[in-house]
Amino acid sequence: MLDVFTMLKMINVNHRHVANSQIVVTDENGKPNALLTDLIRDVVSSINIFIDIRDVYSVEELINAFSVHTPLPADVLDEYSKILKQTILGINFATKKNQIELIFGGTM
Repeated sequence: MLDVFTMLKMINVNHRHVANSQIVVTDENGKPNALLTDLIRDVVSSINIFIDIRDVYSVEELINAFSVHTPLPADVLDEYSKILKQTILGINFATKKNQIELIFGGTM
């Protein structure tokens, strides 16, 4: 199974890291989850500003890099860690909406 961190490491759009506005979290029926979408978009935004994701190889390394290079508090880093480890059931490329939908299962 794929987790959010692995997806962020693997997927590029036009040979660039995904933009935070391109990511949407949905359930298996395609219903968006605004809370988790906002959290993942925040993580992606922080990566795009502070970290070169090509230089980190695990969630722990990424969280450590955030703690060194950002003023993010420990509770935020903990939430980042949880969402980065979340298993993805699938990925849907919604080309008409210019979005990448991360399909989460029943743990949403």
